[in-house]
Amino acid sequence: MNTNKTYARIPQEFGNLSTSKIVVIPVPYDGTSTWQKGADKGPQAFLNASENMELYDIETDSEVYKEGVFLADAITENTSPEAVVEAVHQETKKYINRNKFVTVFGGEHSISIGTIRAFSECFNDLTVLHIDAHADLRKEYEGSKCNHACAVYEANSTTNLVQVGIRSMDISEKRTMNTDKVFFAHEMAVNEDWMEDVIDQLGKNVFITFDLDALDPSIMPSTGTPEPGGLFYYETLEFLKQVFEQKNVVGFDMVELCPNENEKSSDFLAAKLFYKMLSYKFASNDDDYDNGEESSLEKNSKISKFKNNDYEF
Repeated sequence: MNTNKTYARIPQEFGNLSTSKIVVIPVPYDGTSTWQKGADKGPQAFLNASENMELYDIETDSEVYKEGVFLADAITENTSPEAVVEAVHQETKKYINRNKFVTVFGGEHSISIGTIRAFSECFNDLTVLHIDAHADLRKEYEGSKCNHACAVYEANSTTNLVQVGIRSMDISEKRTMNTDKVFFAHEMAVNEDWMEDVIDQLGKNVFITFDLDALDPSIMPSTGTPEPGGLFYYETLEFLKQVFEQKNVVGFDMVELCPNENEKSSDFLAAKLFYKMLSYKFASNDDDYDNGEESSLEKNSKISKFKNNDYEF
């Protein structure tokens, strides 16, 4: 993956680490997926599609890239699922400690174990908003606790986990999940108030992990495990907009784009959705991110619980 270019081909003046408020970390990993392979190609497909977006967002009347978006080097560790999770954990935490708004694009969903771990260590009272077709609550799968089927098992005990769009799971996961905080797709379909009900379950500080198979395969066919009955584009945007407006979203990841050479709309949807989320963040919230070389952790002092600050830049 060529990460010498800027995200979305933005001018270099908006892509420097020292002055950017936003960081994008690509993680091209697909080591534990169990059906269609190819999520390791997702980050490059996402970046390629991003280069073809219009960067003015009509809805928010904004050009969020001008906040500065630094495209980090891709995390290429792949020796084991556990090593990948640790690499993602450390790299994510490094940029959080620099007071950046950190985003991650996978790759399969196992990478979120590392991102969630980093955000949980750095923010008090964290809610993980898990938007997905699958519960991903297995303690271990195929010999590893860092399998894609285990993506939010750890978050279920270390954070306030709220799950949205679930429509596929193993019966064993029922013993683990908190059903009061799980919003099943078939129930959402007949509940006009589901967005409000979800937001009522969220705490102040929210990390979003967005598995693209949460979306209906009619609009997002290029995922490794598509499931019928998913979310549609504008209801997804309306929900996310409300979350960003009402809560302090501290970061997010997006995973499970499995690109198809003959179907590019999924790549572009992922790129647009990612950019929309950035637009909602910086249009809806007060500026908590410094735009200078030295970050001010004091702004996050009430919500941060940094365990160490020994990173070298």
